[in-house]
Amino acid sequence: MKIRLNEDAQFVEKIRKGLLARELHCPCKLPLTEENVCMCEEFREQIADPSFEGYCHCRLYYKEL
Repeated sequence: MKIRLNEDAQFVEKIRKGLLARELHCPCKLPLTEENVCMCEEFREQIADPSFEGYCHCRLYYKEL
């Protein structure tokens, strides 16, 4: 298993700016809750799933099998 950034550098920069503006909370999720701090709880659960391969909700990270 490997976690990597999206290959689009401009997209990664845009998402990282959004993270900084929102105190590291996912810019794609509205509530400023602990569950939405990057890496969000949703993606951590997907990482734990041995059969999941794909992007996190905001497409910043990609889990490879």
